[in-house]
Amino acid sequence: MYDIFLKTVPFFALIAVGYWAGRTRFFTQEATAYLTKFIFYFALSAMLFKFSSNLSLGELLDWQFMQAYLYGSLVVYVLATAVAVFRKKPMAEAAIEAQCSVIGNVGFLGIPMLALLMGEAAVGHVMMVLAVDLLVFGSLVVMIIVGSRDGRMSIGIFRTLFMGLIRNPMIVSIILGLSWSAMEIPIPAPLNEFMTMLGSAATPGALFAIGASLASKSAERVQVAGWLSFCKLVLHPLVVAYFALALFDVDPYAAAVMIAACSLPVAGNIYMIAQHYGVAPQRVSASILISTALSIVTVSMVIAWVTPLYS
Repeated sequence: MYDIFLKTVPFFALIAVGYWAGRTRFFTQEATAYLTKFIFYFALSAMLFKFSSNLSLGELLDWQFMQAYLYGSLVVYVLATAVAVFRKKPMAEAAIEAQCSVIGNVGFLGIPMLALLMGEAAVGHVMMVLAVDLLVFGSLVVMIIVGSRDGRMSIGIFRTLFMGLIRNPMIVSIILGLSWSAMEIPIPAPLNEFMTMLGSAATPGALFAIGASLASKSAERVQVAGWLSFCKLVLHPLVVAYFALALFDVDPYAAAVMIAACSLPVAGNIYMIAQHYGVAPQRVSASILISTALSIVTVSMVIAWVTPLYS
C-alpha cells in the first residue's frame, strides 16, 4: 500500500497547491471558475475524445460491468435515502444526500489518476462508470428534486434532462470519439498531436481546479458530511465489489477499476446541482471537503486492495 500511496501523493499534492492558491486568494473564485470551464470544455474533452476514438462501442458497452456498478450503487443510494428520510428530511434533500453517497469525482480526478495508476486500459471502464453516473443518477436527482417540489412529473423535466446531457462536453466528446472509431478513419497526425497537447492539460489543470474550488467550501454540518463521506469512500466500493466479484461475472481487471472508481471522493458537480436548486448546498460542500481530505488515504487503500485481482 505504501508504494501506491507514494504514487497518489503527486495527485493530491496538486490538489493541495490549488487549495493553497484559493485560500490565499492568489487564485480567486472567478479565476477558478474560468480554469474549471477550460478543463471541462476543452482539456478533459480532448482527453476523452482521444481515448474513446481508440475504443469500439463493443469494448465500451460491457453490460455485466454496468449492471454490477448500477445495482451496487443503487443499494448505497437507497440506504443513504432511507437514513435521510429517517431523519425526517424532505425528499429533495434525501436525493442530494444519496447523490453524495455514490457519485465520485470520476471526470476530473478519476480518469487521469486511474489511467496513470492502473494503465490506459482503465479509461474505457471509467467511462462506463461516468456514463451510468451522468445518465442514470444525474437524471434521477433532478427528477426527484423537481418532482417533489411540483408534486408530479412533467414532460418538461425530460426535455431539461435531455438538453443537459447533449450540452455536457464529456458526453459529447465520448460520443464523437466512438463515432470516429466506428468509421475506422485514422486520426490525422496534426489532429492527434493537437488532442494530445490539449488533453495533457487536463490532469494538472483539473487537480489544481479541484483544490482551488475546495478553498471556498466550508466544513459545516460535519456529522452528516462524515456519514456521507463514509458511504462514498467505504460503503460504495465495498458494496460494488460484492456485486462485481460475487454476483456478476465481471473481468477481474475491469472489476478492480470499477471498485477503484467507487473509492473517489464526492463529485464537485453535486454542489452545482444543490446550489442551483437551493437544496442543502452547505451539506454537500462539507461532504466534498471532508471526503477529498480523507481520500488521500482511502483511495490508496482501495487500490492496494484491488491490485492483486489483476496483477
